[in-house]
Amino acid sequence: MIVRILHEGQYRLPSSNLDRLNNIDNRLVKVVGADNEKEYSRLLNQMIELVRTKGEKLSSNELVESDVILPSEDTTLGEAKKLFSGEGLIPG
Repeated sequence: MIVRILHEGQYRLPSSNLDRLNNIDNRLVKVVGADNEKEYSRLLNQMIELVRTKGEKLSSNELVESDVILPSEDTTLGEAKKLFSGEGLIPG
């Protein structure tokens, strides 16, 4: 799967990480709804770090459609409320 981190680039993430990524996404939906800024920041950073460490960064010359787009690390809780709703960022 191809994951884009806004303002950073794209990563090819093995599908074996999808369940873990989805689990973090589901927890993010809950903490954003609860206005828990500290936990939001922790989980967002955990999600981004998972992609960075388990994924392979794609060259900026390689143009591939992203399956998932993650916000950047500096996305505020207020901005996240528009993103992390319903099913979250990861469908399913």
